[in-house]
Amino acid sequence: MRTDRLIPRRRWLNGAAAPKSKSRVPPVSSDHLGFGQKHDATVDIPLDTMNDSKQKAKELATWEADLKKREKDIKRREDSVAKAGVPVDDRNWPPFFPIIHHDIANEIPIHAQRLQYLAFASWLGIVLCLFFNVIAIIVCWIRGGGVKIFLLATIYALMGCPLSYVLWYRPLYRAMRTDSALKFGWFFLFYMLHIGFCIFAAIAPPIVFNGKSLTYST
Repeated sequence: MRTDRLIPRRRWLNGAAAPKSKSRVPPVSSDHLGFGQKHDATVDIPLDTMNDSKQKAKELATWEADLKKREKDIKRREDSVAKAGVPVDDRNWPPFFPIIHHDIANEIPIHAQRLQYLAFASWLGIVLCLFFNVIAIIVCWIRGGGVKIFLLATIYALMGCPLSYVLWYRPLYRAMRTDSALKFGWFFLFYMLHIGFCIFAAIAPPIVFNGKSLTYST
């Protein structure tokens, strides 16, 4: 009987693991932390802050609704303009101080771009000629010329540049872009009148101011 009891002990001594002892878990305190205890923290939220946050949220919602309303209004106008076929022209020329809309490469058909560039060069030539005429008249005035031709040259320069653009170049540009027969007719009418005016100015017949009404001749 004693030998049978010693066998398990020898196995334990030879390296076998001894049976684990049960670990005791410390008892958890039954005192729970909750409202009403001594050390509970209290948070005070002022009512003014809550009212301000609600007011700001209300103002933000109103502003957002107004912004959406404006966006819908702008979208509706753009759609109506697009349906009517009216081109929206933004000023992009000259680049340093945009005063007119001009984009031949993107808005004019390829087969008509060369003609449009020639017309644009013609309009720029007229503008340069009118300003050169003013400089020439100023030189003439300094040398003893009359002041009347200077005033007339100034009036021709100030009126000729915008009128030539409005009366025949812009109608040609829009006619090329939209293929409008009415715009083409408007262009041909005023372009012929402008050519006649330039011929009259170059000849300067002795009708008004004895040949000095438009150009100075010695």
